[in-house]
Amino acid sequence: MCGIIGYVGNQAAAPILLEGLQRLEYRGYDSAGIAVVEQGGELTINKSVGRLQALMGMVANHTLAGGIGIGHTRWATHGRPSNENAHPHLDCQGNIVVIHNGIVENYLELKHHLLAKGHIFTSETDTEVIVHLLEDDLPAGAGLTDAVAAVMGRIRGAQAIVAVSRLEPDRLVAARVGNAGGVVIGYGKGEMFLASDLPALLPHTRELVFLRDGDIATISAAGATYRRQDGSPLDYKPETVPYDLIAATKGNYRHFMLKEIMEQPESVLDTIRGRTWFEPPAVVLDDIGITREQIRALRRVVLIGMGTSLHAAMIGRLYMERIAGIPSEFDNASEFRYRAPLVDSETLIVAVAQSGETVDTLAGMEEAKRRGSPLIAICNMVGSQATRVADGVVYTRCGLEIGVASTKTLLGAITALYLLACYLGQERGAIDAAAMSKRLNDLARMPQLVGEALKLDEQCEQLAHEFATSRDFLFLGRGGNYPVALEGALKLKEISYIHAEGYPAGEMKHGPIALIDQEMPVVVIAPRDAVYEKTLANIEEVRARDGRVIAIGTQGDTTLTARADHVILVPAAPELLQPLVTLIPLQFLAYHIAVRRGCDVDQPRNLAKTVTVE
Repeated sequence: MCGIIGYVGNQAAAPILLEGLQRLEYRGYDSAGIAVVEQGGELTINKSVGRLQALMGMVANHTLAGGIGIGHTRWATHGRPSNENAHPHLDCQGNIVVIHNGIVENYLELKHHLLAKGHIFTSETDTEVIVHLLEDDLPAGAGLTDAVAAVMGRIRGAQAIVAVSRLEPDRLVAARVGNAGGVVIGYGKGEMFLASDLPALLPHTRELVFLRDGDIATISAAGATYRRQDGSPLDYKPETVPYDLIAATKGNYRHFMLKEIMEQPESVLDTIRGRTWFEPPAVVLDDIGITREQIRALRRVVLIGMGTSLHAAMIGRLYMERIAGIPSEFDNASEFRYRAPLVDSETLIVAVAQSGETVDTLAGMEEAKRRGSPLIAICNMVGSQATRVADGVVYTRCGLEIGVASTKTLLGAITALYLLACYLGQERGAIDAAAMSKRLNDLARMPQLVGEALKLDEQCEQLAHEFATSRDFLFLGRGGNYPVALEGALKLKEISYIHAEGYPAGEMKHGPIALIDQEMPVVVIAPRDAVYEKTLANIEEVRARDGRVIAIGTQGDTTLTARADHVILVPAAPELLQPLVTLIPLQFLAYHIAVRRGCDVDQPRNLAKTVTVE
């Protein structure tokens, strides 16, 4: 998760930028940098690899008096951690600097175009294409704000962009494209701030504006003006947040669960960061903890977890088999620990654990270690017991999840499992460069697609009005969307206290069909995939028994629209990654039904965030 900070005012910018980056260290990073526009218009840039202290030591040797600047902490995506790849990035003329959070999906196409025009690149990053595109637009007479708007129309993917030009040394320009990469503007007295997250701003101000998809802010010491990419003005007024950090982190959301659903594009992006190289295509997992020889000796993978983490493990099994080419299975950790599992040094155990403290998962991990199995944890909490027991770990980096019902940590876990499968396939020689490039490019699209799926919030809220009084729900799915059906039922049970069951759609005729009548809502996850026709047949069987069908389908699917009572259409996504978008309307539906029923969404009765006793 890249950290972004910006300042314009009468104070020296550098100390404020460094302090803000310190407050964003929890997001993780491998390099850091700041750029300050000095009073004479000179741009001064300092960057370093590693911890922030190294950058602070560099800055301490310079007198930086300028009152405008930007700072950044980076997780590598395109290009290894290095001074050249660290942000901020400078254009060829030395006029513009840019910091950026996101993945420019079409950066290779743009880079080749810019190279043909004579631009010289000094880094391996996708971010550098942004600063060169801005350089192209400014000589044509555009101001920095208009140039940023033009660039927004040329790049694909979810982005947060902040730019400074020494030709306009009194302002910062910030933009948000898509729903990954937040930007918060802070109002002071004769000074202004911006950041990617609240902790960097709260020491200075509680008067904030949150940018939305497609917004551009032009910020000077006197205030900020806002517009859309198409030039239409926006009349945003700052809102006051409480100084209490926990209350403030809820922002303008009614519940933490809703906020955490909305953070999912960044959760996916942050899990990817620092682990994917696109030239040449590769996955880098530094904390994997097992050798290439151990990986090549593997004959089987067993994934274990509990609750939502078990559903992630079920999806992970598909990844291990389809991507890494290793026979795989999943198991409930509380059953795995007691069944004397036949595992050994050639069986990789992957434990999925949001908190890393769930007692049954830990016991399953200990059992695996006793039997000599290599052990990897997929976990969100740094330093938790699961990460200490395991040989290696893939952190999901989703940040603190306060809502008891897991949302963003699930998408983070699915993303981490996909990366792990790619890594295992790479190390075993089961995936060539072309296939790896396809897998990683598919993954790079997902933060943007998850952001698009968040636009379904209002439609799901309207559906909640009709179904909040239902007593029972049935959820059906096939393939990778069978675990999605289980998760949809679990979320509804957890927070609305409605009885719900998830089934593989092919199992419907083996019992659940007896329950279907006009009082039974049936949620069918039916995106365009290899089993789409089979799922349509299940919908017909439900309709023949007067069941009310809520279908989750793919945008543009008119066939599904004609066959279901209600249809929620998610963005088209690569088949293996469809769960990242099909999960979202089910989260929204459970949330809004629970709100309509007056339930305690963030702290459901009888539930705990971490189950530490049997």
